[in-house]
Amino acid sequence: MGRLADRIQRYRGRLLLIGVTGAVLSVPALNLWVLRSSGSQVFTNEAALPSNDVGLVLGVSRWGNPHFATRTEAAALLYRQGKVKHLLLSGDNHVAGYDEPSDMKQAVLALGVPESAITLDYAGFRTLDSVVRAKQVFGQSKLTIITDEFHAYRAVFLARHYDIDAVAFCSAEVPVRWSAEARVREYGARVLAVLDIFVLNRGPRFLGPRVDIKA
Repeated sequence: MGRLADRIQRYRGRLLLIGVTGAVLSVPALNLWVLRSSGSQVFTNEAALPSNDVGLVLGVSRWGNPHFATRTEAAALLYRQGKVKHLLLSGDNHVAGYDEPSDMKQAVLALGVPESAITLDYAGFRTLDSVVRAKQVFGQSKLTIITDEFHAYRAVFLARHYDIDAVAFCSAEVPVRWSAEARVREYGARVLAVLDIFVLNRGPRFLGPRVDIKA
């Protein structure tokens, strides 16, 4: 036992280097897996986008965030063009004074979407939560996910794992000078998504009673 401990101590630096190298190399590999496995279901042209009854709009803060405007504008566009009949607005509402779903609702109402075509999900704390709740709470096994392009691949990847027939429509691109931080975070978020579903077996924070959507 003592000899084994001595060997581990002697080679600890090498073992650490091997572990770190493996972790570093796995990040681009897992990103590539997410991108390639979901790329055929991600659309930037609404004319080529298949029609679905429900569009799942993934939440984002409206304050000082250009992604809020592009996502809600994309959602309203798809509704007006008949690509979706109903919008499920899913976002974070865990603290007083912060309400992504209600903010999105006000935005799409102002863009001409009627209130009857809107359902709010107040427990979309993460992309995984929004996607799983869309199926298990709101009964949707077929969806159009509406979000930024860099985010869309992960959302579709998660949806397919949970047996949701999903496509994604990409909102207008936000210039890199305003979206660089979100793009960098997404690189790590794709890795975490793989860990969540294949290693950690994480689910949404809350589920709750069934809510029927009439599209």
